[in-house]
Amino acid sequence: MIPIPASATVAGWGVEGSLPLLAVVVVAGVGTGLLFLVSLVAYRRRRGAQYALISVAVGALLVRSVVGAGTVLGVVPMPVHHYLEHSLDFLIAAVVLYAVYAYAPGSVGDDAPSD
Repeated sequence: MIPIPASATVAGWGVEGSLPLLAVVVVAGVGTGLLFLVSLVAYRRRRGAQYALISVAVGALLVRSVVGAGTVLGVVPMPVHHYLEHSLDFLIAAVVLYAVYAYAPGSVGDDAPSD
């Protein structure tokens, strides 16, 4: 990663108050919100634990957009933003990998013979 000098933030490279960045975060948030609703509908129809896990992962993506918007609006400080964003990244990856590992055909604990 290339370090950005402190003077770059003063020269307009900061995220706080950036309308273009806020627009991108809002569009991402709306799209992720729609995906979250779809994941909840899928969970409601199927009632499977794997669908609940996918809803948790997509919900965490939605929280990431909220944190990003809060950072651009000056509500979430940058150190908190980085801590939350990277924690949510880990949570999303862990939940998706667990869903695949635990519920895939032939997964551990699945005594049925695989085809």
